[in-house]
Amino acid sequence: MQGILYEEPSLWLFMLVTIIMGGWAAWMTGRAIALTWRPLWQLPLYTVILAAMVRFIHFALFGGTLFTLHYFLVDLVFILVFALAGYRYTRTTQMTTQYRWLYERSGPFSWKARGGDGAQSA
Repeated sequence: MQGILYEEPSLWLFMLVTIIMGGWAAWMTGRAIALTWRPLWQLPLYTVILAAMVRFIHFALFGGTLFTLHYFLVDLVFILVFALAGYRYTRTTQMTTQYRWLYERSGPFSWKARGGDGAQSA
């Protein structure tokens, strides 16, 4: 997998920087966008900036390349997945707590209209 997903000599460095640190920051970014009721289209704008910061950490601390499109896109994909998960999880919590008479949780990342309360399914 070295050379495809990461360029560092160890998988653990990739896991630490991109998955753990970048993933946590991406989750919190998605959460922040959902908590402020911003639209989903803003999420990729913030994740591009966050992916650039993760790429800089790889460069500054571990000697990775800074301007490599391949590894930037790899970091961006992982970060975007975590950000979308944070956004959907938070939005599901918002919809099912603030509009509990209309919606109920149908999973960690989704909600559905309540049945039998007169609400129509979308």
